[in-house]
Amino acid sequence: MDEEFVDFSRSQPAVAEGAEGDRQFGEEGARLTYGSYLRVEQLLSQQVPETSPPAHDELLFIVIHQAYELWFKQLLHELEAARNAMDEGRLWWARHLLRRVGTIEDVLVHQIDILETMTPQDFLEFRHRLAPASGFQSVQFRELEFLSGHKDPGFLQRFKGLSAEERARLDRRLAEPTLWDAFVGVLARAGLPTGDDAEVSASLVTVARDRGTYGDIWELAEVLLEHDEQQAAWRARHVTMVERQIGTKSGTGGSSGAPYLRSRLPMRFYPLLWEMRGAL
Repeated sequence: MDEEFVDFSRSQPAVAEGAEGDRQFGEEGARLTYGSYLRVEQLLSQQVPETSPPAHDELLFIVIHQAYELWFKQLLHELEAARNAMDEGRLWWARHLLRRVGTIEDVLVHQIDILETMTPQDFLEFRHRLAPASGFQSVQFRELEFLSGHKDPGFLQRFKGLSAEERARLDRRLAEPTLWDAFVGVLARAGLPTGDDAEVSASLVTVARDRGTYGDIWELAEVLLEHDEQQAAWRARHVTMVERQIGTKSGTGGSSGAPYLRSRLPMRFYPLLWEMRGAL
């Protein structure tokens, strides 16, 4: 058996012969296998290049972006759970999940290293086939921004290609509480003022200056800030990759390309957490 895979059958207790027969792990009527559990056949059928004859690097481009969408799905799963944990007062669980989020986001940043092994010439072999598709149209990425705290209703007007299901998902994200809403709720339940931004800022300073009393809240604020910082790092890494690949060309979806991405670099999910540093 390949060394990369663990032979789980060696660690399973033997099954006594009898009514059940002499079964081996994973062989119970072939009901479940590695491939069937992960839907590998269906998964590997989803990479369909558009160019003919095929451009060598188009498969890489598709795999990288599909991997991003899978990670976005996991991030939404973790961020929803972290928000709910804050609402329920389970701050330890929210911190744990947000640390996992930060680790995944670190992977997202480093995936760009793989994409940058594709030269501009290789990208141009199939780029024309992408229009009018664009990364701007990633609904899950917008969900991440909305859930994190940066809600932009204008996205729904700027992007006309949303399906009814995608529009419903974004409408739901716009209507539901954000991670920041949940964190402000944590402050309020600790007896700290949260009536407006000025009161929240003052409460954050109180938390920072009295970690003996508010240690759990301080650590939660720090992992939220790490989420914000990792997203900023991804945006910065992304824009330099785009500039390396296409320079100042317009994006395939009609955006200005790198200039549009650069305009988003100053965005912060939690500006009060950043501003608090200056008040210490």
